[in-house]
Amino acid sequence: MLERDGMVNRTVTPTVPIRVDYELTTLGQGLYGLLAQVRDWAGERRPMRSMTARARYDSRPADH
Repeated sequence: MLERDGMVNRTVTPTVPIRVDYELTTLGQGLYGLLAQVRDWAGERRPMRSMTARARYDSRPADH
């Protein structure tokens, strides 16, 4: 889908094993900044959410 939508170029090299390379197109590079912001946002929140979820899980009764 990303290739079809013009976001990436896909190059297949017929070697053993086969090699497939992907490269962002100019259109795809336009999304890089936005995706980096999403990555940073998730990275800032994931550790706290994971700790909260682990504490909730660990506090469950043993027979659960």
